Amino acid sequence: MTRVGAIDCGTNSIRLLIADTDGDGALTDVLRRMEVVRLGHGVDRTGVIDPDAMRRTVAMAAEYAGQCRSAGVQAVRFVATSASRDARNAEEFVAGVREAFSDFGTSPEVVSGAEEAELSFRGATGGLRRRGIEGPYLVVDLGGGSTEFVRGTHAVEAARSVDIGCVRMTERHLRSDPPTAAEIDAATRDIDAAIGEAADAVGLAGTKALVGLAGSITTVTAHALGLPGYDATRIHLTELTPEETLRSCQSLLHLTRADRAALPFMHPGRVDVIGAGALVWHQVVQRVAREAGTTRVITSEHDILDGIALSLAG
Repeated sequence: MTRVGAIDCGTNSIRLLIADTDGDGALTDVLRRMEVVRLGHGVDRTGVIDPDAMRRTVAMAAEYAGQCRSAGVQAVRFVATSASRDARNAEEFVAGVREAFSDFGTSPEVVSGAEEAELSFRGATGGLRRRGIEGPYLVVDLGGGSTEFVRGTHAVEAARSVDIGCVRMTERHLRSDPPTAAEIDAATRDIDAAIGEAADAVGLAGTKALVGLAGSITTVTAHALGLPGYDATRIHLTELTPEETLRSCQSLLHLTRADRAALPFMHPGRVDVIGAGALVWHQVVQRVAREAGTTRVITSEHDILDGIALSLAG
């Protein structure tokens, strides 16, 4: 048994998984955490990581490192958004993370698109196979800056990452509260073009299950279920029809921020960007249902974070 720590630092949030791994590649959770730190806030516009976002993220990395030490973690892997490589002040972020995890010799990695796809697919689909849910799967990981489309059954067969995410689409288009029809139309044009690019690369025909990952999609699912609070155990592997999913997305998109904030399952850090996330997911579900005839829309709480942990177990 090996105890590992996995960190996924995206555009909007930073997440930690501490888990025990066995020789069969199964994970037993010790701790899962998620905080919204907005590392990628404004990077699309300015080319630099915002100083306050930098401080928030490095401080949370140090807190995560302390929890890894306290839990007796033997190895840590830290996978980060491309902003941590591409921003002009990225080296400051890298240095802060290295210092926080100096006991483990860990630095933030920006993995290739192919490896990101493999990690997400591996983390997301193990539970599906154990449930007897048949592939081919189309796994969609909807992040803050980008969305990954990964197709496969037992392994990745095709993948494409496109630059549509809940933070990026909010900053570019959905500035009003609630969004105006013109803003939604402009965002939809961007989103549909990106989905078309991904569909050409991975292929939609024959998809038996559409699998959604990450906070925007889990929040859409919580809304569809009418949960009295966020409950990952209720959300994980929930299956909705396309129609149920589309209704939930439309509802979240058109709510005011105050109304979103009042929802009992809504994370405060997701209030202003969930409309864009819901719009991206709406367009993905609509297109996959139309072109592939897919009726199974499944939400997974297990994703690239689980894949990162499994990679440490070999």
